[in-house]
Amino acid sequence: MNRSTLSLLAAATALAALTGLAALTSPGADDDPVRAAGAAPARLPVERSSVLCPAPSSSEVAETTYVSFTPATGGAGKPGSGAPAGKDALLDRAELKPSAVTQDTTTVAPKKDDEKKDGEKTDGEETEEKDAEKTAKDGGKTGTAARKPAADKAVLTATTPGTPVAAEENGAEVPALIGVASGRLAPGWTTQQTTVVPAGGARGLLGVTCTPPDTAFWFPGTSTAENRRDYVHLTNPDDTAAVVDIELYGPEGALKSQLTDGIPVPARSSVPVLLSTLTADPATSDVTVHVTTRSGRVGAVIRSAVDQLGSDWLPASVDPAPSLVLPGIPADATSVQLMAYAPGEDDAELKIQLAGATGTITPAAQQTIRVKSGMTASADLGDLTSGEAGALLLTPAQAGRATPVVAALRVVRGSGEKQEVAFIPATGPVGERATVADNRAKGTTLSLTAPGKAAEVRVTASPGTEGGTPATKTYTVKAGTTLAVAPPVPAGLKGSYALTVETLSGGPVHAVRMLALPEDGIAMFTLQALTDDRAKVAVPEAEQDLAVLDD
Repeated sequence: MNRSTLSLLAAATALAALTGLAALTSPGADDDPVRAAGAAPARLPVERSSVLCPAPSSSEVAETTYVSFTPATGGAGKPGSGAPAGKDALLDRAELKPSAVTQDTTTVAPKKDDEKKDGEKTDGEETEEKDAEKTAKDGGKTGTAARKPAADKAVLTATTPGTPVAAEENGAEVPALIGVASGRLAPGWTTQQTTVVPAGGARGLLGVTCTPPDTAFWFPGTSTAENRRDYVHLTNPDDTAAVVDIELYGPEGALKSQLTDGIPVPARSSVPVLLSTLTADPATSDVTVHVTTRSGRVGAVIRSAVDQLGSDWLPASVDPAPSLVLPGIPADATSVQLMAYAPGEDDAELKIQLAGATGTITPAAQQTIRVKSGMTASADLGDLTSGEAGALLLTPAQAGRATPVVAALRVVRGSGEKQEVAFIPATGPVGERATVADNRAKGTTLSLTAPGKAAEVRVTASPGTEGGTPATKTYTVKAGTTLAVAPPVPAGLKGSYALTVETLSGGPVHAVRMLALPEDGIAMFTLQALTDDRAKVAVPEAEQDLAVLDD
């Protein structure tokens, strides 16, 4: 018997021993009929998840709150659920830590309102713009000669599912945060970043659900106009550098780019880029941004400031699709503007509908929108809702012409100098479960839309960050309607709390949380979508196959 045959026999014996051990120690292997029959892979809770929170503001007067939460239902931490409860306490942890400092973040306090002229930028905004311009001109190199890591101390740490944890950071030098959750804290983990800027050119209530890293993002609804200061924040969570391409598309097609080599984002760092510095084309009101990575992965989100209208974050739209849902339009919206982009080779003709409190209607002001291939189209829908909360539904205007598009809404509340802006990208459904953190006793509205079939959902309010008893309520959303409710509030609430929405029956449900925090008569608000938390993944069963050892 030659040496090659002996090696194969040894490998086969070792593999058989390992396979037998795995079969003996596999949890639930004998009492799981699905796995035993091999009909479908088991769905088990994820054991690790990550989120990225952008640098919140360039204003010295900014006040930022982070609220982190993992639901305790649906397999997150219940013994026997499949989550590693008690297996290793050190694994049950969620942390947010600062990214490395990648640019000069030195700013000064903004001017007082009576000293600041209309459209004039604060010193902090000018500093950030200069850094962003240098980033663009240097091909993505940062404005400082040396990058120094931020303190490795966690800004926020959670160790128990079912109870939210909060932290506060104030001022202009708060860095982007990189978050990782493991063990029982991983399934469904979410973090909300909420910033109040009471004065200055970027004043407003800015809210964003910290995003997982990815390799591609679509942002319809941006602008390079003179009255806009839109920054795309790129955060790299990994230990190796990422290289990012940013493409801009206006009403006439692709804008000429001043970058050809991509933007490097150093390891575990964050880079903000001012969109208007990326192109030499004239200022454009309606722009779609496409962010892709040549190498690595990043988190991407856009912070937009609009003169006289305030500021907020614009998250990425769902992937291009022929039909889209844009939920959460407030009942008192005074202006709604739609922006859409068709990335393929075909034009899109879309029917515009509004799913309101009593049913789905076609607005008289504009019934369709034509989106040419490779171009951004927009439509001013005015006070679309007419006093009722709703969701915009985009579907192909002609049967058999299903052209994928991306879309977003710019929504304004208030009037005159008291206006405030927020953004709604096209979103996916709640799915099995979705959560949003940092809800307040007052000012929280939950909008639920069932674009197709009727649906029943369960809404659970967690304990507060400083105390309170959970509360649950079930809602029925009729087909083709939007239900806007004041969600349940924990009894004895102290602090803020999380809301978890679960689909119990019926068709898909799309949900958005509005948080309204008026400031000096300004209708400050922010909108966050609730999408499937993907707390479980399919894990196929492995079987022994010695055929791979055949020579």
